[in-house]
Amino acid sequence: MTLAENVAFARRLGLVDPRQIAATTTAIARWGPNLAAMYTASALRHPGRRAVRDDRGSLTYAQLDSRATALAKGFRALGLRAGDHVGIFCSNHRGFVEAAIATAKAGTPCVFLNTGFAAAQFGDVAEREDVAAVVCDRALLPVVEASGFGGEVIVADGDGGSHHSLAAVRKLATSRPLLPSRPTAPVLLTSGTTGTPKGARRPGRPAGMASAIGLLQRVPYRAGDITVIPAPLFHAWGLAQMTIAASTGSTIVLVRRFEPAAVLAAVQANQATVLAVVPIMLQRMLASDASADTSSLRIVASSGSALPAHVASAWMDRFGDNLYNMYGSTEVGQATLADPTDLRAAPGTAGRVIPGSTVEVVDDDGRPLPPGETGRIVVGNDAQFTEYTGGGTKERVRDLMVAGDVGYFDGDGRLFVTGRADDMIVSGGENVFPQEIEELLLGHPDIVDAAVFGVDDDEFGQRLAAWVVATGDLDADDVRALVAAHLARHKVPRDVAFVDELPRNATGKLLRDELTG
Repeated sequence: MTLAENVAFARRLGLVDPRQIAATTTAIARWGPNLAAMYTASALRHPGRRAVRDDRGSLTYAQLDSRATALAKGFRALGLRAGDHVGIFCSNHRGFVEAAIATAKAGTPCVFLNTGFAAAQFGDVAEREDVAAVVCDRALLPVVEASGFGGEVIVADGDGGSHHSLAAVRKLATSRPLLPSRPTAPVLLTSGTTGTPKGARRPGRPAGMASAIGLLQRVPYRAGDITVIPAPLFHAWGLAQMTIAASTGSTIVLVRRFEPAAVLAAVQANQATVLAVVPIMLQRMLASDASADTSSLRIVASSGSALPAHVASAWMDRFGDNLYNMYGSTEVGQATLADPTDLRAAPGTAGRVIPGSTVEVVDDDGRPLPPGETGRIVVGNDAQFTEYTGGGTKERVRDLMVAGDVGYFDGDGRLFVTGRADDMIVSGGENVFPQEIEELLLGHPDIVDAAVFGVDDDEFGQRLAAWVVATGDLDADDVRALVAAHLARHKVPRDVAFVDELPRNATGKLLRDELTG
């Protein structure tokens, strides 16, 4: 970037305001460069500005910062000490935000827990991550109690009953100043599409500055944005949107449960400028008959799973050229970003490499492949995880981390992800990646969702099967004919079943282990 471009970039995000610089310097000196510092800085610079709005109303930055400080003191009063892990088991509301800030202030690393967990899964993860206390929604108390969890339980969104509530813990705070704690990094969980989610440990020191700046250069966020977030905050993408808002003094509008009409209404009611989603949410909003004035949106920020090509085109045709889709993962960090220009030119692309990251496509021996040739995708940046909390890490090629996906670059430097390496089906000696077939099926106007997978076959080793969610009058022969008309014969599913819904996790990723022939 030129000097003029750098100045314009800094002004867009409010980074050249002397009062913001002073507030940020003060906050970092107190807390270190973490989430607590970002919210404290905005509280110093914009005390009366709305920080968060949810189904209970709004909190200003000053109110939120004060409540988080009291909660951090309350954690100490409960006996939690620096280094103790605190689980956050909450849907999208102010309690999640307050608890996340408080853990950073108290030096108690937080573990972001998936609200879709059953009791056994919750118990396994809580034990493995050595969770000493959990902040949870009242509706999720039965899950926590059935898991046998023996630590402190704090209810985030109302009366705690036999447990503490956030309000009760805040009242435990003393008047003594809260001493700064050593900066800690949270534990993010992987998607868990093939088993119990793993904990991804980040470096003890803050990391990811170059990657964060690269993303902010490519996506036109502005200071004072109003961001509607239905994407789960416990997931890396939702958390990133909350963090960006905190660092730019913006407002987040939290949607507790995703429903297309409610999300679109929230955009209209708040005149939102940013909408943060996962791709399945785009699909469901497009399939909905809900309508709203969304002309205020400048950015629809999408990530978390594959974005089907026809969804990208259909979204922009209906809602305008405001779609930005990021490819990456909890482990490898951010890799590429497709902006509206990329998505118009090549709707199936994962975009171009984000400044601050390195992305290559390599062969089985780790040698870079030329444009057009498919191989393993490897990524390098300063935002990657260090290891799984249960031990181990991901394979590396030279200094680059293996993403687990396969794909290729085109001649214009755009990446295309053709599928997960683990999802490859070998049928009659032919290698098939389900994503290509799924995208074709999803382009049919009467198909709402689709999944393709392999089942055991005595003759071919595996044969292809498809589960289809349809609204029209389709039968199995129609589905097979559609694939046969566009793809090679060995990619036509022999088994086709129609279902009401596909198994997906909270971020929209398909749970392929639950697909059976």
